[in-house]
Amino acid sequence: MKVTLWRDDVEILRPVRAAGERHDVRSRLFVRIEDAGVHGYGEVAPQSTSLNGDASVDEVQDELETHVLHQLAEAQRRESALPSWTRISRFAGSRPASNFAVALVEMAVLDRELRATATSVRAQWPATFATPSMTTLSLLEHDVAWVVDARSTQVRVKSAPGTLSTRDLDRLATLRVPVLLDFNCSARTIDEVVEQVRAVARVTALAGVEQPFGPGNVVEHARLAERLDVALSMDEGVRTSRDIEAIARYRAASIVCVKPARVGGLANAHTMIERARAIGLRPYLGGFFESPFARGVHRVLAEHCVDEPSDLAPVALAGRDNADEAHEVVDGLGWEPDEGVLERAHVLWAQG
Repeated sequence: MKVTLWRDDVEILRPVRAAGERHDVRSRLFVRIEDAGVHGYGEVAPQSTSLNGDASVDEVQDELETHVLHQLAEAQRRESALPSWTRISRFAGSRPASNFAVALVEMAVLDRELRATATSVRAQWPATFATPSMTTLSLLEHDVAWVVDARSTQVRVKSAPGTLSTRDLDRLATLRVPVLLDFNCSARTIDEVVEQVRAVARVTALAGVEQPFGPGNVVEHARLAERLDVALSMDEGVRTSRDIEAIARYRAASIVCVKPARVGGLANAHTMIERARAIGLRPYLGGFFESPFARGVHRVLAEHCVDEPSDLAPVALAGRDNADEAHEVVDGLGWEPDEGVLERAHVLWAQG
């Protein structure tokens, strides 16, 4: 087995400031796994710092090099073949970085497995929905122009507690698609969320409010949901199937954001999305500013099982063209990172 791990640090053209972090540079981790002459690629794009229960890119890198890649190599030696992609999620440990690391490896093993059998992921997950995309903007980054992708039917707008200025409300009034107001766990009281929601609803269509309180705080979210006239969404609070069940049981939200990297990969994301739909929740597929490669893979999964606006819009980069970041292939996941991307990236691990 041959494994190559890269880190590609890219500058986001239009930075997005959230309540606890500014998204201006994103580190994308790529892995190429080859066995028996067949290879596959994977990608995750962790945030720069650990926040709200999510690991930093450095923590994910360490998890890969210290645990997950060693587990994969041991399984391959023991069985004289790579384990099925459906087993990779079992490599996950209790550390926050573990799910991200496992998601990266799982994607590559799935890609390789599909290529080895000359099949495509579309055959496994045929399109059922014309899943719309969502653009992310921020009220907290005043000097960045708002550009909404033409294919987006909704925008997620980053906000924080406090009274919105006239300038903020004027910006919101220019939007022509509904807004998902995202607090990123920064709210302190129910009243301050309700007050801001009422102000926003007076100037633009409001699709919902996302994750005002911390992960796991289903009680405060449930209390807030009773006072809102719009949907409540959970993002950072969605990590396992148990979270999905708790959200439904407490009526803490009606929308849930399922991010493949956060939940441990595509298999777990698929299972959680299907379960959420079955118990009456509205799931959408979230992301972490991935490259067109991973976003292309995510689109396949989304179009198979998600009809809510999802994180599928391209992420504009400074000095780079998205068209040069990935290209389509016939078998496997249907996309792979462009060689130019990998040549510019820094090699972190190369064995085999």
